[in-house]
Amino acid sequence: MSTLLDKLKLPEALRELSTKQLEDISQEIRQKIVEVASKNGGHVASSLGAVEIAVSLHASFNSPRDRIIWDVGHQAYAHKILTGRLSNFHTLRQENGLSGFPNIDESPHDPFTVGHASTSISQAVGLAHARDLAGEKNHIVAVIGDGSLSGGLSYEAINNASSLKSNMIVILNDNEMSISRNVGALSNYLTRFSTSGAYLELRNRIEGIVKKIPRVGVSLFDAAKTLKDRTKHIVVNFKVDVIFEQLGFKYFGPIDGHNIPLIMSTLHHAKEIQGPVLIHVLTKKGKGYPPAEKEPTRFHGTGPFDIKTGAAVKSDAPKSYTAVFGETLVKLADADPKIVGITAAMIDGTGLEEFCRKHPARFFDVGIAEEHAVTFAGGLAKGGFKPFLALYSTFLQRAYDEIVHDVCLQNLPVVFAIDRAGIVGEDGATHNGIFDLAFLRSLPNISVMAPKDENEFQQMLYSASKAAGPVAIRYPRGSGIGVALNNELRQLTIGRGEIVHKGKGAKILAIAIGSMVHPTIEASKLAEANGDGVTVINARFVKPLDRELILKEAKKAERIVTVEEGVLEGGFGSAILELLTEEGLTKPIKRLGFPSKFIEHGKRPDILEKYGLSPDKIARSL
Repeated sequence: MSTLLDKLKLPEALRELSTKQLEDISQEIRQKIVEVASKNGGHVASSLGAVEIAVSLHASFNSPRDRIIWDVGHQAYAHKILTGRLSNFHTLRQENGLSGFPNIDESPHDPFTVGHASTSISQAVGLAHARDLAGEKNHIVAVIGDGSLSGGLSYEAINNASSLKSNMIVILNDNEMSISRNVGALSNYLTRFSTSGAYLELRNRIEGIVKKIPRVGVSLFDAAKTLKDRTKHIVVNFKVDVIFEQLGFKYFGPIDGHNIPLIMSTLHHAKEIQGPVLIHVLTKKGKGYPPAEKEPTRFHGTGPFDIKTGAAVKSDAPKSYTAVFGETLVKLADADPKIVGITAAMIDGTGLEEFCRKHPARFFDVGIAEEHAVTFAGGLAKGGFKPFLALYSTFLQRAYDEIVHDVCLQNLPVVFAIDRAGIVGEDGATHNGIFDLAFLRSLPNISVMAPKDENEFQQMLYSASKAAGPVAIRYPRGSGIGVALNNELRQLTIGRGEIVHKGKGAKILAIAIGSMVHPTIEASKLAEANGDGVTVINARFVKPLDRELILKEAKKAERIVTVEEGVLEGGFGSAILELLTEEGLTKPIKRLGFPSKFIEHGKRPDILEKYGLSPDKIARSL
């Protein structure tokens, strides 16, 4: 059945549509998002909540001449549909298909490839000032969620914007929830303000005016230009002592983020304001799809699900590394009152829900503030506690200086639990965690380890809790390999690896780390079917390496292969090369891992196969 979306030349045609037609477009977009995400997974709740914002923006501005920047990109599915990607939207998050985030390689309507929070205002300030320097006249709009405002980068940008005084618009999409429930003073303030009697009175007065706009037969773009003159005094004169006005932004709102005429009229007025403007809109996460409205956290980033019920497609996969982390940390904390848990707005994603429930006084969600999380952990460690900081590998990158200066330099016993290390799959380049081994192993004082399976993982967590200095444990996204978990936890010797496979007459030495150990064992068995005996070392530690074991086996081997789920430049294989060079041991060596590039999105097994890290491909390299 043909729809408005199919018939129109988008986004230009939105300017000619009536209120009713734009509302119909919004419903069609919602249906398309749910339909595709139910098959491919994705960021459902955020994108459903931002549909009217995207429609209003593209009906009010001339993208890509006017630049619309989406923070993180969790909210941007409607933007993608409205900017020439409708016919390919079914390929969302699939290999060779559309990215799950705005992407500069996909469309001129995406000014930046994004995926990390709190960046949009900084990017907008830069674009706005570049426009001014070039003498151009286009509009710059940044869309940022309230959760992203817990990131310090946002405030650095706001501070700079107020001093540069460039014309730009920031839309604060306030759904009172990022991935986990928002924390902090600003979140509390916004919630109090948006539920106040003064706001409710203002909302009712404005909606009374908006309802007078004809819903059919009249272009809402033209009507909104007139409406902004009738509403600007209500909005402008509604003086509120909010942080944004104190920082130099003209503040509008809060307004209903699902009311297209009101959003558009406010945007038209904001265009005429000199200097930076902030429009505060209130939206409902998961809007229009009841299961997502009811469980916005589960539908923040979801796998495939049943459209009728919202139930996740069942999987028989073994327990995930994330789940093992959460369960083990609770067990450790039950026995040790000095253990504390920290996350940066990722309680569910890092498996800390049960820890939060059982040990609330020792659990800290600092918001989207990874830099603070690391230094805060350092302070707790200096005060005699044992912090376990759970972050995704891609987000740990944001706190590199703090790791160096505030933990490693101080030699403090902070444990970095690095989830989603390696290939994360459908989230792609912005979320793949392939750089952590390379950027951590050069740091003094830190021990860096990676488990071959979930049982070894829990032993590493226990060992880390006994360490006197910094420890990093990196582990992959998704399920383990299904091994049994020992009830008794034992302490591993720091820097000690193990031989996990010894082929008959082995002349090949394969040294693997973490998630690549078992694929390398499988590969060795395949190679031995062709008569090539292989010894496989589970290195366990990237730093310190087990020099004694590696050198002993390397001297016996005719050739050596290293295998890692990380970038090759500066990574685990480089560490092995350095060790052999230091010892004057020259043997043919091949390093398997990822080239120095940003790895595309797709299913994790397919990406590993493509880059030579499946058992079959590893076997060919032995």
